[in-house]
Amino acid sequence: MTLTRNAWLQCRHNHQVIIIMLRFVAALRLALTSILEPVDAEPVAPQPSLRFGAVLFQDDFRSGLSQWQIETERPGKIVANNGVLDIDVPAGATLWFKPQLTGPVAIVFDARAISAGGRNDRVSDLSCFWMARNQDDKSPVYERRRSGRFDDYDDLLTYYVGLGASNNTTTRFRRYAGSAVSLPLLPEHDLTSPDVLLAENRTQTVTVLANGHEIEYWRDSKRLIRFVDPEPYTRGWFALRTTQSHLKIESLRVYSLH
Repeated sequence: MTLTRNAWLQCRHNHQVIIIMLRFVAALRLALTSILEPVDAEPVAPQPSLRFGAVLFQDDFRSGLSQWQIETERPGKIVANNGVLDIDVPAGATLWFKPQLTGPVAIVFDARAISAGGRNDRVSDLSCFWMARNQDDKSPVYERRRSGRFDDYDDLLTYYVGLGASNNTTTRFRRYAGSAVSLPLLPEHDLTSPDVLLAENRTQTVTVLANGHEIEYWRDSKRLIRFVDPEPYTRGWFALRTTQSHLKIESLRVYSLH
């Protein structure tokens, strides 16, 4: 059967109308999804028994480094923009988050260890201090500046976890007790299996807890460290820590726990 010119034009017109309608429906569905989707979704705790409360502090890394005090052993690149804190340093670096934290709290952030051929792309030493104070009970952020060299922090009162890889083949937790000559390390907190070390170019969610006597460190949905502290540190400061490494940090949140 041969279509007349008018019939052919009508079919083409109908086809174009159908395409326009489908595009309209798709656009409408996208718009409704963005309207109905909650702006601040309920935070997901690493296990059901944990309940996150309000966001106490946060940094989306879109407005520079005004919330951070930086201590570096040698000059490097540390910038915060476009939603990413980019830490690319040739030696020790500690970044103190300026607000004081009072427990119980959960500190949550996303992190990637970068391996892309850069000079500092070593894929190691994603570390942090939390609930940290000086021996005199004062702030490590405002009362004393340190050098960025790791042993300059030995006299803190703090919890510490360092995730290793490459030539640093351990992931360790320590409770610093204010003494540079005594840094106890329990066997169960000295981890070497590959599944607890850093993997290159993979985003992971880190959650550290100061929940009364319960001190925990989670990576994604796996708890790497649990420590019951009979004399817990219930207030202090949080810091990111690394050495000769290239890390990218996103979406830092500090939640109350209840």
